[in-house]
Amino acid sequence: MSAVYINSAACISVQDTLNENILQNLNPQNTVKIIKAIEPNYKEFIPPAMIRRMSKTVKMSSVASNYALKEAGIEKPDAIIVGTGMGCSQDSEKFLKNVIDNHEEFLTPTFFIQSTHNTVAGQIALGLKCHAYNFTYVNTSSSLEFSFLDAQLQINDGEAENILVGSTDEQTDRTMELYCLNNTIKKETDLPADHLNSKTNGVIWGEGASFFVVGKNKTESSYAKLTDIKISNRLELNETQEFIQEFLSKNNLSVNDIDTVILGFSSDADSDTYYTKAMNLFPDSALLYYKHLSGEFNTASGFSTFIACHILKEQQIPEVMMINGIQKGEVKTVLLYNHLAGDDHSLVLLEKA
Repeated sequence: MSAVYINSAACISVQDTLNENILQNLNPQNTVKIIKAIEPNYKEFIPPAMIRRMSKTVKMSSVASNYALKEAGIEKPDAIIVGTGMGCSQDSEKFLKNVIDNHEEFLTPTFFIQSTHNTVAGQIALGLKCHAYNFTYVNTSSSLEFSFLDAQLQINDGEAENILVGSTDEQTDRTMELYCLNNTIKKETDLPADHLNSKTNGVIWGEGASFFVVGKNKTESSYAKLTDIKISNRLELNETQEFIQEFLSKNNLSVNDIDTVILGFSSDADSDTYYTKAMNLFPDSALLYYKHLSGEFNTASGFSTFIACHILKEQQIPEVMMINGIQKGEVKTVLLYNHLAGDDHSLVLLEKA
């Protein structure tokens, strides 16, 4: 498959990623169990009457997609593809609560209609009056990667030239309670979290929305070349290095050709061993991590892709992300490796545009 270009990138996250000097203003978040996204003033982007009916993930995605399209100079994309792990879970919880509170009678359909995972892509299309290809991927932590793959296929097959690709996930009170009960989220006694040398299980949970315009051609605003993606649902720990090496060989690269590796250390002692295995493959690369900045969630890789785009465009590596302190004179290639609790492993190869 031919490479495509990421021509714009926008992100709403627990960091102030909508403003200037993003790489200089990153602050670690490792002292609380659940971290919430920094939300913009939605009234500047969405009519007040519509805001009341939108869940958080729809609002975040509407604004992030608006930023991405504006930066790329595109009014209407040829396709809209969104990846999400949990979808509009706030509305799902509201609907289920109504079912219980009203004894399954006299239910209004609004929350049910708005609770489907494809609500985000649909709402963006409605706002843009875009009747083009519209698809949503729900593949836990590899939802964004599947969306990028689809966009690559659409462009390579000549079906589209500019595609809006995004990822989004929100927090909900009840789900966070359940995650605390089953130890997905760290206990208070295990804080502050040590993302690189954790001895405890569980993660700090975040949220956010990241949107990109992926295009056939390089433009003045291009951030990176999206070269290739590899996804594996299951991976044994001893297969990690082979998984990465096969991916690099397919792209005629060796471990020495990778300038920067961004790993998804989440502070979960059991599953972070995959990243340690991967890290040992790259003694001469700049090694970075990011979930101490974004938190862990289904589409946290959207945040890392957004940061990687800025690293390639600005040729700067934030000190707060460094693992080994290796500095490269020029960053030409970035490899992103992510999984969620040891499942759904993904590799994304980005190159300087």
